[in-house]
Amino acid sequence: MEIINPATGEREETVEEHTESDVEAALERATEAYAEWRERPIREREELLADAGDVLRENKREYAETMAREMGKPIGQGLAEVEKCAWVCDHYAQHGSAYLEADAHPSPPGSAVETVYDPLGPILAVMPWNFPFWQVFRFAAPHLTSGNVGLLKHASNVPGCAQAIEDVFREAGYPADVFQTLLIPSDLVDDVIEDERVKAATVTGSGPAGRAVASTAGEQLKKSVLELGGSDPFVVLDDADLADTVETAAWARNQNGGQSCIAAKRFLVHTAVYDEFVDRFVDEVESLTIGDPMDEDTDVGPQARTDLMEELHEQVEASVEAGARVLTGGEPMDREGAYYPPTVLADVPEGCPADSEETFGPVAAVYEIDDEDELVRKANDTEFGLGASVWTTDRERGRRLAREIDAGCVYVNQLVKSDPRVPFGGIKESGYGRELAREGMLEFVNRKTVWVE
Repeated sequence: MEIINPATGEREETVEEHTESDVEAALERATEAYAEWRERPIREREELLADAGDVLRENKREYAETMAREMGKPIGQGLAEVEKCAWVCDHYAQHGSAYLEADAHPSPPGSAVETVYDPLGPILAVMPWNFPFWQVFRFAAPHLTSGNVGLLKHASNVPGCAQAIEDVFREAGYPADVFQTLLIPSDLVDDVIEDERVKAATVTGSGPAGRAVASTAGEQLKKSVLELGGSDPFVVLDDADLADTVETAAWARNQNGGQSCIAAKRFLVHTAVYDEFVDRFVDEVESLTIGDPMDEDTDVGPQARTDLMEELHEQVEASVEAGARVLTGGEPMDREGAYYPPTVLADVPEGCPADSEETFGPVAAVYEIDDEDELVRKANDTEFGLGASVWTTDRERGRRLAREIDAGCVYVNQLVKSDPRVPFGGIKESGYGRELAREGMLEFVNRKTVWVE
């Protein structure tokens, strides 16, 4: 695996992949580790997770620099990502026991019936490069604490992040092989899922990756959780506070270089405020600082890979050819590295790539819509259903519209985000299952009924 710095295009390092025999040995070690780990009192597992949070905080600069070097995340956003990983460790260290408490059920006199939550065994996590620490920790924190063991197949362009995460758990004092990184190509994933020692799989990534994992897991009758793409609507009503709305809109589209499944991508704006919103939105987008991800002042770094930037630009070009109008950006930057500027498209035709596909980069599609019902219709006019946000000064109006939008989560007067305290996941082509909170923790357990007469 080659580490190519997207800010320079230069090869930083080459990392040796694991072989099939390496994978076989890792699976055997995972099975042995699980036999002991599942018997550990949950309070001990929680204490180790709290220690992992401490390790993250102690080394956050190192981890943020690794992200910047491997996938171009601006250093400030990388530091925030590591802090968020520490937070999810804190959360399950504090609440894991409560989430896993047995649930009692009505039963005949003289009997006791409850549901208990037992771990399943080794779980495979197939994770993406865009949030290379957070996506892994939101899997690992709950599911290691519930007594499972983890196997990570990370994206091939972030092997340093993958190895660093394994080191976090080792430094925190976890038993050997409770969490292991598999540096393998995608064509070995099916073999791992099919192995009888692996009990379930989760994937965060593209639709094709999710379908492949779900298909293989389904053939083996193994549980899977999918968190896939999104084309989130950002709905601006006629009574929205534009100052707060515009500032958040620019960040919701462009943080992490726009490379986020839950980034706002389609901006649906009521006619009454459309012109003012667009003018202010373009100004806000153009004020973002594009630069070296190692620079503390950088808001937008490079795209993670040159080929990804080229695919994004092809979507923009096709949308413009179909009739979309570029208000700002729209061309790769004339500088070293995979840099694409924050871009705003207006007059976006129905069915063009910016309208119907996920644009995984800093490209915003803006629509003028003059009717509340039409705003909801357009918000739902997508194959995806991950997140959405609604902007209004009338909280009850926002709450009502939130119930009408087809998505796994809807935020009113806030950007879409994943938070350890609430369930996260999508519907339709955005996947199934939930992560985080109690609901996420119970995805990979045996919900066992125990009846005692």
